[in-house]
Amino acid sequence: MIAGFRHRRRGWGIETGRVSARGRLLLAWMATVLVAVFGIAANATGQDAGNVSAGMPAPSQSAPVIVDGRTLFTVAGVPAYPAERRAREITQRIYALAEDPEVGPDSLTVDLTSAEDAAIVLSPHGTLLHVLDVDSRQQGLKITRATAAHVAVTRIHEAIADYREDRRPEVLLRNAGYSLVLTLVAVGVFFGGRFAFNRFSGWVERRIPERLEAVEQKSFSLIQAQQLWRIFRGTVRVLGLVIAAVLAYGYVNAVLGLFPWTRLLATYLFDFVVDPLQHVASGIVGYLPNLMYLIIIILIFRYVLKLLHTLFGAINRKRIHFTGFEPEWAWPTYRLVRLLVIAFALILAYPYIPGSDSAAFKGVSIFLGVLASIGSSSIISNIVAGYSMTYRRVFKVGDRVKIDDTVGDVTEMRLLVTHVRTPKNEEVVIPNSVILNNEVINYSSQAKDRGLILHTTVGIGYEVPWRQVQAMLLEAAKRTRGIITSRDPFVLRKALGDFAITYELNVYIDDAERMPALHSSLHDNILDVFNEYGVAIMTPAYEADPPDPKLVPREQWYAAPATDPAAGIEPAPASEPAKS
Repeated sequence: MIAGFRHRRRGWGIETGRVSARGRLLLAWMATVLVAVFGIAANATGQDAGNVSAGMPAPSQSAPVIVDGRTLFTVAGVPAYPAERRAREITQRIYALAEDPEVGPDSLTVDLTSAEDAAIVLSPHGTLLHVLDVDSRQQGLKITRATAAHVAVTRIHEAIADYREDRRPEVLLRNAGYSLVLTLVAVGVFFGGRFAFNRFSGWVERRIPERLEAVEQKSFSLIQAQQLWRIFRGTVRVLGLVIAAVLAYGYVNAVLGLFPWTRLLATYLFDFVVDPLQHVASGIVGYLPNLMYLIIIILIFRYVLKLLHTLFGAINRKRIHFTGFEPEWAWPTYRLVRLLVIAFALILAYPYIPGSDSAAFKGVSIFLGVLASIGSSSIISNIVAGYSMTYRRVFKVGDRVKIDDTVGDVTEMRLLVTHVRTPKNEEVVIPNSVILNNEVINYSSQAKDRGLILHTTVGIGYEVPWRQVQAMLLEAAKRTRGIITSRDPFVLRKALGDFAITYELNVYIDDAERMPALHSSLHDNILDVFNEYGVAIMTPAYEADPPDPKLVPREQWYAAPATDPAAGIEPAPASEPAKS
């Protein structure tokens, strides 16, 4: 039975050195509340400014002015007076105004006459900030510095009002109550989800294993139930962790956003998660037009490849015939054309592939191309050799060939290698480049139409008339079954040796696969005919005439253990020599 994955833990405190789930949740809520309490106790300008400065971005040409986690506006800077320092000092002045109860919400004014290149925002404490032309351009809008100054004043008024409202004791207590309610809801969701997950796990343990075993039986054990179970269980666990992480993130972000001292952290936490998701989503939406181009290209070229497959299939089946184009060239040519079509489709689709214009994509493409060029030289040579042999029509499947020292029938022609089965039923795999660099003898190409000449040689002494030898060899050929009777065999005198004349008997056959058997049968008949007429075969060496001719009497042709197939005579026992 497949093992389940149900785990239960109880208790609120520490068990065997580990804090339970309930304990961890309470500790998290207590830590959040303590952060809020300490923030209330440390309600001072210096601490507020320190919190803001800790959340400021890296030095740049502009920096935001942030109060209680809310961005009011951005200000520019110069190398002597960086934007971060300027924003930090403006933030400190705003905090000082917000903490002074004597400062009213409408106590800020804009002075447009004191400075020629800036609008000055004044407060009861003095100058609050200077709004420059470059500050107005930082807003991303074409507005005057006067308009930008009035906008800044409005934002500062709102920030001061929010600052004081968020720090009122009744508001803090209300938000603390909200955090407690959220914590209780989170606890309920946690344990409710845990209970539902355990129930779901139990249902899965009862139902899924049997179905997976049925799938394994139907697939003839190609799909293992144990593997499917591990995949399914892992998927469920990952899904549960994702849901728990989303809920925990929502809880923490909501509680931190209730208090002004942690609101900036909540904002950064929200941006940390949402910004990548938004970037991915915008990238997907922006890629949709390119995706449509890719889909159209794929559909068009897929249809083109189907048409080409149908065309070359008809050529291979000889339903369509082109002059000078052999049917056996159909599929090799289709593979070449398909490769060219796919290459052309990739060229058209390349600009629409995600990241194709990036330096990393180009670098990886060049690296893979170099690796392919270095490691595939022998593969390319074999491929070229394979197509060269196809279009040169060196041989085809089923032909009896001789390649180097290998003689056999071609059983399969692949892109890189050729398979040859020898008469001994041996499978020989020969690289196509080896075939291209060696001579190939094809015994089958002319055997059906013009006949294949099968030959053998014998050496006969000078005392035997050559006309008699020729007649005996032709008689042996006549007795051999399997040769072509419509074409007459012939005998050639190949050499006049020191001790014998070399005769060559040539016969025509139409089946190259029977060459070994016909050779043997021809030799049998030659031996029989020469014995019948009392002529000895003197090769390969000769020293002197023997006292008796080296012949086999007819009555000994079927000596034990041989039998006469015509007379049905049983062989003599091996211990009793045959009578001469």
